[in-house]
Amino acid sequence: MKVFTDGACSGNPGPGGWAWAVEDGPSGSGGATHSTNQRMELQAVLEAVKALSGAVEIYSDSTYVVKCFNDGWYKGWLKRGWKNSAKKPVANRDLWEPLIELYLERRDELSFFWVKGHSGNKMNDLVDQMAVDEVKKIQAAT
Repeated sequence: MKVFTDGACSGNPGPGGWAWAVEDGPSGSGGATHSTNQRMELQAVLEAVKALSGAVEIYSDSTYVVKCFNDGWYKGWLKRGWKNSAKKPVANRDLWEPLIELYLERRDELSFFWVKGHSGNKMNDLVDQMAVDEVKKIQAAT
């Protein structure tokens, strides 16, 4: 199953939205009153992985997310006690930690692919719009 994920913020930090969707299948979205683009990208993937079972191909326009798994960044973080290569605390650990735990439990089922954002990919454009709509809901409520 292929799932597309995206996050958006109005300002960085600012109100944020996240979304995930499977073509002709389930989807999810939400937001936060104060967030960052990277947090929303991560939240989208975390929510998708929690919601979907079996083999899942995760398509994201966030190299931050994709490289963590494909380039093994998480291995160094775990080895160094959640410190990055500059020996500073890993940003967004509260989201990375549960996502990496799920990945390690389902390593054979989860794969990550980068897709260029805003390039006419129908599903990437859909989740982008869903995330932006979440931002607009938050802005309208405040």
